[in-house]
Amino acid sequence: MLIKLAWKSTLNRKASVALTLVTIAISVMLLLSVERVRQDAKSSFANTISGTDLIVGARTGDIQLLLSSVFRIGHANNAVQWQSYEYIKAQRGVAWSIPISLGDSHKGFAVLGTDASYFSHYQYAKKQHLTFTAGRPFHNGQEVVLGAMVAKKLGYQLGQKIVISHGMGNTSFHHHDDNPLVISGILAATGTPVDKTLHVPLSAIESMHSSGHSKPSRMVARKQDATHHEHEHEHEHEHEHEHEHDSKNNSALLHNLDSKPGDLIGSTKQITAFLLGFESPLYTLQVRRNINQYKGEPLLAIMPGVTLRELWEMLDIVEKILLLITLAVVLISLLGMLTSLLATLNQRRRELAILRSVGARPWHIFTLLISEAIFITVLGCAFGVALFYTLLIAAQSGLQSQFGVVLSISALSTYELTLLSVIIGAGTLIGAIPAARAYFYSLADGMQIKT
Repeated sequence: MLIKLAWKSTLNRKASVALTLVTIAISVMLLLSVERVRQDAKSSFANTISGTDLIVGARTGDIQLLLSSVFRIGHANNAVQWQSYEYIKAQRGVAWSIPISLGDSHKGFAVLGTDASYFSHYQYAKKQHLTFTAGRPFHNGQEVVLGAMVAKKLGYQLGQKIVISHGMGNTSFHHHDDNPLVISGILAATGTPVDKTLHVPLSAIESMHSSGHSKPSRMVARKQDATHHEHEHEHEHEHEHEHEHDSKNNSALLHNLDSKPGDLIGSTKQITAFLLGFESPLYTLQVRRNINQYKGEPLLAIMPGVTLRELWEMLDIVEKILLLITLAVVLISLLGMLTSLLATLNQRRRELAILRSVGARPWHIFTLLISEAIFITVLGCAFGVALFYTLLIAAQSGLQSQFGVVLSISALSTYELTLLSVIIGAGTLIGAIPAARAYFYSLADGMQIKT
C-alpha cells in the first residue's frame, strides 16, 4: 500500500518530477557514454595490431613511431635504409617481417606500400588475419588493395583505376597520373586503420617516386593542377569520372586482374618502418637491444603492447578528469532532486499530518518519502540508459570513420551496472534527508495553520 501511495504521490507532482528525471537521465547518459567510449577506445587501439613483437623505424619517440606506423597519425621524420631492413630481418629468430612505406595518399586516405607478407602475417584484434570480401592481394606493381572503408566511402569496385597522390591527408603536392593502379582486392572490415588505407606494392611506390616523375616540367605541372581540380570535382560528384573510365576500359581492366604475379619490391631504397615477428619470445629482447645499438644508422625498436600502455598512462589524467566531471554532473542532478523534495516537503506537511491522523506511523511516513526518491532515481537511470543507447547508435559510424574507435552496442557491463547501482544508492541516501525530516514532524505541527 505504501509503495502504491508513493507512486501516485510521485505522479501527482509531474512538473517537478519530470525536470528531476531529465537532469538525472542526462547525467547518467553522460557518465555511461564517457565510460563506454573510454573502454572501447582502449580496446580499438589495442586491437589495431596483434601478434607483432617489434616495430622498427628511424630513431624517434616510442609513441611517435607507434602512432605514425600503425595508426597513421603524424609523420615519420626519417626513413630506414633498405639494406638495414634486409640485414635485420635475416637475424636469428626472425620468423617474418613486413616492410611499410608511408607518405602518399588518395582523396584523404593513407597509402601504404608493402609486400605480400603483409597479407600473410599482419594480424589485428586477437590474432585475426586479414581477409578479402572481394578480389585478391596485389600481384604486381600496377595493382592496389583497398581497405573496407575506402571502398565503401568512395564507391570503388574491383577493376577500377585510381591515381595516387604524393602527400598525406587531404594535402597532395603531386598526382601520379602516369601510374594509375588497378583495384585487385577489397579487404574485409577490421575496425582498425587498415580499413582507411590503400595498400600498394613497394615497387609501385618506387616507380611513382622515380626521378622521371619526381620533378615535373611546367607543362606537366599545369596538367597536375588541372588534374587536382578534376579530382576535387570528382569528390563532390561521387567520383563519376572513375566509373565512366571503368566502363570504357572494362575489357582492359579484366585483363589486368588476371595478370601474372610480378616484382613487388623493385629497386626500393628506403622504407618508413617494418614489423617483426619472432619464432620465440626469447629473441624479442635480444634483437631489440641489437637494433637500438645498430651502427649502420640510428634505429628504434619498440614493443607495441608496452608502448600502448605508456600511451594510456599519459592519457590517464585526462580520463580521470572526464570521470570527475561526469560524476560531478550526476551529483548535481541528485542535489537537484534533494532540493525539489525539500521544497515540496513544507507544502506537504498537512498531507503528512492527515496520514498520521488516519493511523500512519512515523516509519510509514519515512518509507513513503524515501520510496518516492527511489522511484525518481530509478526512472532517471532507466531513461538515461535509453538515451545512452540512442547516442551510441547515432555516434557509432562517426567515431569509427573519424577516429577509428568502434563502439560496442552491447549489454551493460558489470562495471556500468555498478555505476548505476551507486547512483541509485546515492539517490536513496539523498532521499533519506527529507524523509528523516518528515519522520519528526508532529501531528499538531502538521495540522496547525500558520499565518
